[in-house]
This record gives sequence, structure tokens and C-alpha cells, in this order.
Amino acid sequence: MSIASAQTQSSAQQGDTRTLAPITVTAQPALESPFAPVDGYIARRSISATKTNTPLSETPQSVTVVTSEEIRDQGATGLQDALNYAAGVRSNAYGLDSRSDNFRIRGSEPSVFLDGLRTNYNWYTSTTRAEPYTLERIEVLRGPSSMLYGQGSTAGVVNMVTKRPLAEPMREIGISYGSYNRRQIQADFTGPIDENGEWLYRVVALGRLSDTQVDYVPDDRWVLAPSLTWQPSASTSLTLRALLQEDKSGSTAQFFPWEGVALPNPNGQIPTDTFIGDPDWDRYNSSRRAIGWSFEHAFNDNWTVRQNTRWSHNEVDYRSLYANAFSGADGWPADPINKRLLSRYADGTITTVKMASADQHLEGTFDTGSIEHQMLVGFDVTYSKEDKVAAFESYDTVPLIDAFNPIYPAYTPPAFNDHKPTVRQRDMGVYLQDQLRYGNWIAVAGLRRDRSKNIVEGGEDQVSQATSKRLGVMYTADNGFSPYLSYSESFTPVLGRDASGTSFVPIRGKQLEAGVKYESADGDLVVNAAAYTLHEENRLVADPNDPTEQAQIGKTRNRGIELELKTAIGRQFDLIANYSYIDLDDQLEGLPKHQASLWGKYRFAIGNVTGLSVGAGVRWLGGFQDGAAPRTPSVTLVDTMLAYETPSWRYALNINNLSDETYVSTCLGRGDCWYGSRRSIVASATYRF
Repeated sequence: MSIASAQTQSSAQQGDTRTLAPITVTAQPALESPFAPVDGYIARRSISATKTNTPLSETPQSVTVVTSEEIRDQGATGLQDALNYAAGVRSNAYGLDSRSDNFRIRGSEPSVFLDGLRTNYNWYTSTTRAEPYTLERIEVLRGPSSMLYGQGSTAGVVNMVTKRPLAEPMREIGISYGSYNRRQIQADFTGPIDENGEWLYRVVALGRLSDTQVDYVPDDRWVLAPSLTWQPSASTSLTLRALLQEDKSGSTAQFFPWEGVALPNPNGQIPTDTFIGDPDWDRYNSSRRAIGWSFEHAFNDNWTVRQNTRWSHNEVDYRSLYANAFSGADGWPADPINKRLLSRYADGTITTVKMASADQHLEGTFDTGSIEHQMLVGFDVTYSKEDKVAAFESYDTVPLIDAFNPIYPAYTPPAFNDHKPTVRQRDMGVYLQDQLRYGNWIAVAGLRRDRSKNIVEGGEDQVSQATSKRLGVMYTADNGFSPYLSYSESFTPVLGRDASGTSFVPIRGKQLEAGVKYESADGDLVVNAAAYTLHEENRLVADPNDPTEQAQIGKTRNRGIELELKTAIGRQFDLIANYSYIDLDDQLEGLPKHQASLWGKYRFAIGNVTGLSVGAGVRWLGGFQDGAAPRTPSVTLVDTMLAYETPSWRYALNINNLSDETYVSTCLGRGDCWYGSRRSIVASATYRF
């Protein structure tokens, strides 16, 4: 018997009782991933603002994150809907539009990215609308962001983050039915493939058949988004992603004239369901195929390399007969007295875009004395090729149509025989960023050099080069408040020449932003307040001496204020509130000076029945005017949600635009108006197993 055993036995025989000191085991909470699901509406970290996993409370720039739970609760059916309650975003810039998601940030149209890579360069005809069900979150980076992302507007970046494979198994199947005969089925399966969790998978799929509020315009879609993650060790991971999507639709935008929508017409107001195209010819069908990967390898605790790539093939078949609201007699040149008969243009394009993008960078952390550094050095490249064939017929050869009682006359559409020159775009950028910390002080400094080349078949190549800078300083106080000041730049290449034959130069943007962020100790209350001033040079406008030509103006200026609050009160209540004010330069497209929104979700029980929740939101858009157009009146819209959840089931009813307001989203100075979305009711059931 050993001495230790003998002593133990002796002590036991003597009846000794010994109490050991308590051992406390503490575990650090898992670091929130900007790619993984978030419980609730409050995300505390973002990948878009710095291309690193950085807390929002330590980011000296305005950022809003829309989580997948918020997208689901608000019943968003498109990217535009998902941004209805995002601070500083005018989400329905052109109302209901089945062709594209249109939104404005700080007076301009932002660049749209998917998993950190650009989705398109040109108009909406070069890409396909994103499906919200495939997204884990949407990150809105407000203000010029060329230092990280290359060419883009002063508005900033909207970066969609797709769902990735998860280590914990999750499987769900859902169905829904709603307004305009909407029928949809969707599924999301994820989890490990092997016992060790080295291989993970995810498959997201959706199919939909639906009409819209406009006659003869469908909203059909099917999507398949598989992904596979290989993580042979804690330091290495590779995620392969693919997307197959087919959309069958048309154009809900009919380009109706002012008189009959926003101004009086002797025949009344044109109904919102009116279709003035040709049911047999009009369409907006798109097809998208994409494949890519995200790779990450940590050499050690301080240095990590990443690469993000995607190749995509997109085709859009767009054919439309639309109103000639742009000339004469306030939009009724063919019927200036009775104002019933509309003249129409016939326009069609089949656009094919092939696009390859890659972004790779090295991230390192190190100290210089008492200053901590998080360095990022990288470069990205993008190649795009666009081929287009077109058909066009002027309004003077297309049959007239009665906008108040449309009867579709026999019509022979034009042939697709106008082959446009092939357009190639090649971009390359090199960037360097350093995130520094000294005590409670944080600074972000970055520099980038870009070279953009546009090649038009048969024409002269156009090359644009730019250096973009970024600097932000923030103080993170111990009480949760973080005031900051930041400066950022943007550049946008502009193709073409002015009336004198001089090539256009890139649009340059500069922003100065001051703000303060607050995050409570438990993270359940976040508040952001920001004031900004934006300056742009070389924006395109109509040439005052020749309206058929364009000219570049000297400078424009926007300034504004944005307030945003998100809070979770226990497990019962979630709240989102925001307000924005913008003072636009008169030379820019009109937008509301004031807008505000409020969304809340309350969880409750009735007797022994738990899992009930109700949500409601109010959106208010102030009135505004674009050039000579009639004033677009202010509007207040109400959205609601009712849900019942069990461990396996979720039943929900979403109603957007509860009171079925018929409202005008915008009237443009060029002569046309756009209707907003009418009431939409969708009932859904989802089973998790």
C-alpha cells in the first residue's frame, strides 16, 4: 500500500472530514461571428466596415445590420423590403418594382455586394434580385467606402451575407400563401456530414408561383443555394458556395404620367393594377448561376490569410411596352384633351453578363510599444463582360392604348437585331488598413489605389485611376459611450464624352461624419447618432445648352442627421427605431427630407399557451419634390405580424401596408410617377426537425 493510500485510509478510520476549496470554472462567451445567425435583432459585430470581425461599438462609421430574424419577422420578400426599417435608407425609391430593388442612402444609390464581392457594375439588367431567404444578414455601411471596396458612390455599400454551413444540425421546411395568389415552399438544411465535424453542409431552396398587384405581371422564382465547408483544423477552413436562380416576371413599373397619378385627370386616377403592355410580349426573366469559395488559414495567433472569390453568369430577358410620359401635354401627347389614350415605346434587351471577382488579404495583429495594431493588406480584382442584343420601336409606330380601360390591340413586336458592342470592365485595387488602439482610443486609417479600365468593342479604351483615403478616430468611454469622427472618400468612373468630345472624369466624393455610439453593458441596448456632410465633384447632369447631351457639374453637397436605436427588454420585447434628416443639393434627384420608422415585437403567453408573439411597425416618409414634378405627398404605412411558435413549428401571419394605402412613391422630374406597394397578406407555416 502506498503512503498516500495509507494516510487516506487512516484519516477515514479516524472520521476526519475535509472540505476542499470550491473550484469555479468560467467560460468566455463565444465571439459573435458576422457570418453566423444572431438571436434577435441586435448584431454586435460586422465584417463590412473594416473587412475584419470588428465590434460595431468600435467602428467609427455608421453601420446598420439587419439580421435574418428581423427579415423573417417583417415578412420581407425582397432586399428592398428588408431595408424598410434600416436607418438612413429610403427603401422604396421607385415604389413597387418587380425588376429590381431600389433604395437610396444619403442621397445616392449604394453599391451592392454579396459576401464582400460586387454583384454588378451596370443597371439592374446586369444582375438578378437577391432572395432574402438565402441571407443570414444584410450590412449597410453608410458613406463613401472606396478605400475598401473600390469604385462606388458616396452612398456606401450594402453587403448581403449568405447563409453558411453550421456545426449544429438544423432542418426546416416551410410553406406560405398570400395576396395575389402567392404560393411558396422553402427549405433550409444544415449540419455536419461526418462525426468529427470536419465537413459541414447547407442547402437552401425555394420555389414560388405568384401574381403581383399589376395585371399580367407574375413573380415566379426558384432558387437552389448549396454550400460545403471543409475545416481540417481549427486554423483552416474552406467554404464552397453555389447559386442557381430562375425568375419569371414582368415590369410592375408602367411609367404613368403625372396627370392620372399625382395630378388630376378628367377620367380620375389610373388604377394601381393597370397594365398597358402586351401580355404576350412583355417579360422580365432572369437567370443566374454563380460559384465561389471563401478560404481562411491562420498561420499562428497573429497572422491570417483569406481569399474570397466568385464567378457568375447572369442573363436578363427584358421586354416592355411602356408609357411615353416624357414629352408633350403633361405626359399625354397622343390625347391632350381627353387624356385617356397613351402612346407607348417598345423596348427590349437580352443582356448577358459574365463576372469574376477575387478579394484576398493578409490580417496581422502586433504591438508597437503601447499601441495595438490590427493590420490589413490586400488586393482585389474584378473582370466583367457584357453582351447585349436589343429591339426598339418608337411611340409613333406602336398602337395607342386606353389607360383607364386597356384592351390590348394586336401587335407585332420589333425583332432583336441590334447587337450592342461588347463591354468589358477590368478593375484592380490594392489597399492597406490599420486599426490602432491606445488605451480607450481607437483609430482606423486606410489607403487604396485603384485602376479601372472600360473596354468598348470598336471604341477607345477608358482608364480611370484613383487613390482613396479613410481616417476615423473614436474614444471608447467606460460608460458605454463612444464618440467618433471620420473622413472617407469615393470615386466612380464615368463613361462617355460631353458635347465637346471631352472624356468624362471620375466622380469624386468626400464625407466628414461625426457621431456617438452607445452600447449597454449587457449589449441589449445600442444607440447610434451621426451627422454628416457629403461633397461630390463631376456629377453628370443634362447639358444646359443641349438637353440631349450630358455635362459634368462642379460640386454638390448633402448633409444630414441619422438616429438609430435597437433594444431588447428581457426575452419579451424587441424594438427598432430610427429617424433621418437630409438636406439635398437641388441638382440631385428628390428624396424626403424627413423619414422615420418604428418596429416592435412582443412575446407573450395566454394561459398555458406560450410561444405567441405580435409585431407592428410604422413607417413615415415625408413629402418631397423632384425638379418640376408635382410634389410627392408624405405617407404613413403600418406593418403587422402575428406568430405562434413551438419547438418544432412556427405559424405566422404578416400584413404589410395594413390599411391598404394607395400612395405615390415618387414622381420624377422627367415626367413619370411610380406607385407604392398595396396591402400584402401572407400566412406561413414552418416545421423544424
